[in-house]
Amino acid sequence: MSTLGTLYGLGVGPGDPELLTIKAARVLGSVAAVFAASSSKNDYSIAEAIIGPHLPPGTSVTRLPFPMTRDQATLDAAWAANATAMAVVLAAGRDAAFVTLGDPLLYSTFGYVLPLLRSRLPELPVVIVPGVTSFQAAAARTGDVLVESGENLLIASGVDEDGRLRRALETADNAVILKAYRNFPRLRTLLADMGLEDKTTFVTRLGHDGEAVERDLRNAPEKPHYLSLCLVKRGS
Repeated sequence: MSTLGTLYGLGVGPGDPELLTIKAARVLGSVAAVFAASSSKNDYSIAEAIIGPHLPPGTSVTRLPFPMTRDQATLDAAWAANATAMAVVLAAGRDAAFVTLGDPLLYSTFGYVLPLLRSRLPELPVVIVPGVTSFQAAAARTGDVLVESGENLLIASGVDEDGRLRRALETADNAVILKAYRNFPRLRTLLADMGLEDKTTFVTRLGHDGEAVERDLRNAPEKPHYLSLCLVKRGS
């Protein structure tokens, strides 16, 4: 009976290769294969670029295309194909790492492929290595305290429906809004209507070329980059 390889879900942080954890760097030095998620529209992977300085020469790196669409049939087909490609390597007894921006369990493609892999390989050993999140790095960059004392922190999605997002923000002391790139004018209007425009900091391309921080939400671009988020300090 063949022995399965171990799957490592590696969070590689928001962009700065120096924010990769020591454990993640150690794993990258030991696995036989690396899988990196990328948009099906691009011929590169941001996560792959981040791990480049830590990757030993000769390590097999495979980009897995994930379409940026809401069509469920298209998504299901892509996730299944990517899970199959990974299963072939793991079933051969080779250890592999799936690298993902930020943390592998927070708005990550890893969360989609993991159940599919477990259904194909029920005995698959899985080790998840957490990564520095974009909002932790953003708060460090701006010097904003995320929460203190009895405050709570909301982690929200900018692509959420306006009513749900408004209700969630109304109950939060402070918040981080990830995926702020899509329909940003709508999000900005919502924050202004709630009186939060002057309490929100916009951060984009953190740790990458073109990094920018805007304390005045009105100065943020109409069509932000994919790597954009908002820090909201309602209690300040």
